[in-house]
Amino acid sequence: MDSKIIDIRVTPEEIDNPEAVKKHLMAKYGPCDERAFTYRVLKRSIDGRSREPRFSIRAEVCEGKLPEPQALRPFAPISLTEKEVIVVGAGPAGYFAALRLLEMGIRPVVLDRGKDVRSRRFDLKKIYSEGKVDPHSNYCFGEGGAGTYSDGKLYTRSSKRGDVGRVLDLFIDHGASETIRVDAHPHLGSNVLPKIVRAMRENILSAGGEIRFESHVTSFEVDKGLMTGVTLADGQTVKADAVILATGHSARDVYRRLHAQEIRVEAKPFALGLRIEHTQDLIDQIFYRTKTRHPNLPAASYRIACQANGRGVFSFCMCPGGFVVPAATAPGELVLNGMSLSYRSAEYANAGLVAEVRLADIGEDTEANPLAALEFQEAVEQKVFKAGDGTTQKAPAQRVEDFLEKRPSTTLKGSSYLPGLYPADLHELLPPFVAESLAEGLQTFGKKFKGFAHPDATLIAVESRTSSPVRIPREKESFMHPDTPGLFPAGEGAGYAGGIVSAAMDGLNVADAVARWLEEKR
Repeated sequence: MDSKIIDIRVTPEEIDNPEAVKKHLMAKYGPCDERAFTYRVLKRSIDGRSREPRFSIRAEVCEGKLPEPQALRPFAPISLTEKEVIVVGAGPAGYFAALRLLEMGIRPVVLDRGKDVRSRRFDLKKIYSEGKVDPHSNYCFGEGGAGTYSDGKLYTRSSKRGDVGRVLDLFIDHGASETIRVDAHPHLGSNVLPKIVRAMRENILSAGGEIRFESHVTSFEVDKGLMTGVTLADGQTVKADAVILATGHSARDVYRRLHAQEIRVEAKPFALGLRIEHTQDLIDQIFYRTKTRHPNLPAASYRIACQANGRGVFSFCMCPGGFVVPAATAPGELVLNGMSLSYRSAEYANAGLVAEVRLADIGEDTEANPLAALEFQEAVEQKVFKAGDGTTQKAPAQRVEDFLEKRPSTTLKGSSYLPGLYPADLHELLPPFVAESLAEGLQTFGKKFKGFAHPDATLIAVESRTSSPVRIPREKESFMHPDTPGLFPAGEGAGYAGGIVSAAMDGLNVADAVARWLEEKR
């Protein structure tokens, strides 16, 4: 008998009871032979719209034997040809591009300015213990990129841009749980991702690829308009048949070098704001509408947005049961991000709360200076750092009640931010249009989600790296820079992705485009 797809909703008490799930499915299926009835869960999510949270389940059901599930598509390298491609950056876009190149017989040479994922941890510790930011090894730079330490969310709204299933299959093939194929909003956790990243590295190397850490690209080799390679900080020149540029959104020196070499880049709108932190218990109460979260429910999360002061205000990178972390990429700046471990069991929840920054807000001709938005972003981060002690990564913070009343906080509640907080007036540190928009947005969110604008919730500055303030242009079909053949911008740093999955998909797409271009050149 042919299988059917059925959607049901079950209570938290029922979600881990296969017989209860089966009864709900049979009730919707209609008369059937209970002994022959089988099912397979295809997708699972939490529906918080009703008075009490429910799990939504999409299942494939059948009276008899179910069809075989879609097979996992593992990493499948083939014998290498003489072709080589430089991949600048070992984040999701770079590593997935390298994996895909190996599946087409093209040897990737991955160059990353940072260190391998294990060595990188020691530099992260120095940010906390000494306030020392290594410009090449930090929360953004190093093996795995920024995604390694940002909860590992594997959800994207850009599913039309590529094969999401292929990205998830490759994650599973390198150690992720198969549940990521079922959960509607899967995540890996910053304690699990390093193991997966290491496994990817080992597969790239065993298949014949090359990975060089602490290899900082400082300029680009262009011969008669064609990108032919890169030069490293130690003076070494690396040549290849093409260059994939997957540096992440914080590689400001790369944007500046491209501009200096007259390789076209463009200013791009971004978003700027604060990190907001509540207790996880309060977020559970607000978004699950229950005083006590059922043990079968994960820590509640949210994605909220509104129009305020004539511009979009929205949450970004929400980390339930997580931590606020220092994500600066150079000394003299202060930048925040969030992360969670796999169980999301920490005391606090945090999220970016940001407002749109349009090119018209920059106060400069962005066509004449395509780095103007980058410089605007950079100036805010430096201003926030200078407001502190000038040495550590202690961050300025303000209670929500005080922020809305435009008065400095005198005391602060607890926080997950380990470098520490100090009371400040955040209206003085943010651009006025950003602060005013966030205040109006907070009032709107507080009315819609009772308790969200809790007086003791903490706002911490500054959340500024929501996306790249620069786009490296590329052609739609070829994925190649329109003026510089052989240069393939990829991922968040190029302005074409906004998270782990979208960056990984973009890496796969760009690798395919490189292979097509190399074939056409033969």
